[in-house]
Amino acid sequence: MKQEQQSLGQQQGDRSTEERTTHFGFQTVAESQKAEKAVHDVFSSVASSYDRMNDLMSVGVHRLWKDHFVRSLNPGRRPGGQPMNILDVAGGTGDIAFRMLDHATKVNGDYETKVTVVDINEDMLREGGRRAQGGTPYAPRISFLVQDAEVLPSIPSSSIDLYTISFGIRNVTNIRAALSAAHRVLKPGGVFACLEFSKVRPALLDFFYQRYSFSIIPMMGQIVAGDRDSYQYLVESIRMFPSQEEFAQMVEEAGFILPGKGYEELTFGVASIWKGLKPLE
Repeated sequence: MKQEQQSLGQQQGDRSTEERTTHFGFQTVAESQKAEKAVHDVFSSVASSYDRMNDLMSVGVHRLWKDHFVRSLNPGRRPGGQPMNILDVAGGTGDIAFRMLDHATKVNGDYETKVTVVDINEDMLREGGRRAQGGTPYAPRISFLVQDAEVLPSIPSSSIDLYTISFGIRNVTNIRAALSAAHRVLKPGGVFACLEFSKVRPALLDFFYQRYSFSIIPMMGQIVAGDRDSYQYLVESIRMFPSQEEFAQMVEEAGFILPGKGYEELTFGVASIWKGLKPLE
């Protein structure tokens, strides 16, 4: 009997230590492998050519999407209000952060709003830091910090006015954990905003988009960056990301209030913007 109990306990222990799996593109991998190795290696590989990567993925339109994303959020101090504390997650190169500060300064006359850029990849952050020191006037108002989007351990609760994540959430191992962390760090009344590749509509256009994505982008990645595998993963990760409606539901289930249907499609759904408001306490 004692041996049976020990055997049963060992089996339960074995099951409890079995690692959960997730997708890495079309592959199934252990969660720790995706977070600690696979995604890290992809973005270390493309850090110095990140803008070229997005140009390939979107045929250059990502620049227009990002400009629209920032304008729709209108970052910066409002009349009679306080400067904003903005957190840009998975924003290593500072692409969105610089746009945020540019808008706050030039549109809202706000010279005090600050942005903290966090990313799990040191190479991406190093690229952002290099850009910040390359002549931008916003260097004193932007900081770079290594953080896991699923936890954000160094970001205090209820400290952020605006949380943004651009073309990054599909690479997170546990998306629900990242949404929960976003809800935690935002102040009551704070805004969650996500720009990400999504599902193309109508179906006929999606057919041609998928042909381009899987046939052309990896090949161009090999030619331009000498890295076919990373670009292959990136197009697969887009395919595996939830639909616009599914992700909006995930945002709502994380505790956010959705404006309308919760998302705005860009360029026939090649990308979308999702927004959520943390309720006032």
